[in-house]
Amino acid sequence: MAGAAELPYGGWIQIPVLSLVWWKLDLYSSLDLKKIFPFGMAFGVGYFVVGLWWLYISLHDVGGIHSIFSCIAVFLLAAYVSLYFSFAILAISVFLKGRLTGVLIAASWVVMELLRGYIFTGFPWMGFAESQFNGPFAPAAPFLGGLACTFLVVWVSWEIYQLRHHKASSLACILGVIILMQLASLITFTKPFGEPITVRLIQGNFEQNLKFNPQAINQQIDFYATEITKEAANLIIIPETAFPWPQNNLPMGLLTFLQNFSNASASNLLLGLIGEVPSSTGTQYSNRATGLSPNSIPYQYDKSHLVPFGEFIPPGFHWFVQAFNVPMSNFASGGFDQLPFKIIRKDQPNIYAAITICYEDVFGGELASRIQQSEKPVNLLVNMTNLAWFGRSQASTQQLRLSQLRSLETGLPALRATNTGITAVLGPDGQVQASLAEFTQGTLKAQVQAYSGKTPYVIWGNFPILSISCLLLIWGFIRYRRF
Repeated sequence: MAGAAELPYGGWIQIPVLSLVWWKLDLYSSLDLKKIFPFGMAFGVGYFVVGLWWLYISLHDVGGIHSIFSCIAVFLLAAYVSLYFSFAILAISVFLKGRLTGVLIAASWVVMELLRGYIFTGFPWMGFAESQFNGPFAPAAPFLGGLACTFLVVWVSWEIYQLRHHKASSLACILGVIILMQLASLITFTKPFGEPITVRLIQGNFEQNLKFNPQAINQQIDFYATEITKEAANLIIIPETAFPWPQNNLPMGLLTFLQNFSNASASNLLLGLIGEVPSSTGTQYSNRATGLSPNSIPYQYDKSHLVPFGEFIPPGFHWFVQAFNVPMSNFASGGFDQLPFKIIRKDQPNIYAAITICYEDVFGGELASRIQQSEKPVNLLVNMTNLAWFGRSQASTQQLRLSQLRSLETGLPALRATNTGITAVLGPDGQVQASLAEFTQGTLKAQVQAYSGKTPYVIWGNFPILSISCLLLIWGFIRYRRF
């Protein structure tokens, strides 16, 4: 399943593969908890180990943790997130086998996926939704979000399995849903806004193990400062923590120099750096995007959804960070009500960009809520990322699909500025309009059309699909529960 997602048309391939899981479950003579739950765990562990093995690179190759402990950590994370898969398919044993069992399993899966995105700050990576960007159910995203895509994947995979028992009705369901989705793809909710803007996305391609080498850091800062000032553009972006020093430790006059360039060239700059915020215990660091616009006060966005262990220490785990001497692992988080970045253009209306930093791009519901509640209309998405932690793995293509899903959900174009890739420009339909090759140093120049308007998903978030799923489960318990 996880490997299929990486293939062309992976979203199509995953559906019949999942139907094989239902076929395997039906080989059991008694569908009870003792058999279904372990099967769900085995399926989930295999799925997530294949999909998330690149975490080993950040733990072992970059973090210096022993290979055995790194493997154990990846396995434990896979086992934890597999619990949600296992609880989801328990619907098979809870509800008597009926014609609507597939719908109830899909509803259960949606609820579990939502919980996976919230419990312990959430880890919704490698869901079925993002693979649907290359599948038949992507058009559901602007209406009901990625969870609706998940619902349809699970339900249709069940109907494929049921073809041997209910050929006519199952085939009608499968074809009906696919046709409906293709018709839905013809509907758009956002429209072009103003004239296109020029953008420059700078990809430095610096190895992560140089991050705490003072000489290498200075070279990295010099590279980005030089590249920024080579050419004007409406918007110039460098990646997450491209300036790896805390803001007050940056070379003297650097930000003033860049502000002067912004003023003189009418360029708007977004800089990834380490911020510093006051706290009750003194100064605390933050993962920050600083914006410099012509003749304006600096803008700042502090990452709000932090990575456990990488950017904040969960309660009771300080011993782990101390034992492995993880530097700068307890950042301050920004609020969810931070303003979008204002892109100032001469003789043109301002454009507002919603910023996400790396991991935040995984949480579609949070981004949709920010856009809906923003005081300013959001016209563009910007994600600043550093995936050098994960080496030459599929982490970058996985996050690209997540960004594509975010564009599809919101109907807005997106800019991805990354250290090692994939640096790209996405259209409001999530399609890649321009990109740089991974693990190369360069600058992506493009023209980007801003959009205005809101999709139903931005307005309503996950509430409709969650309500539908919960109502289905309540009905299922009343209709099919065992006494």
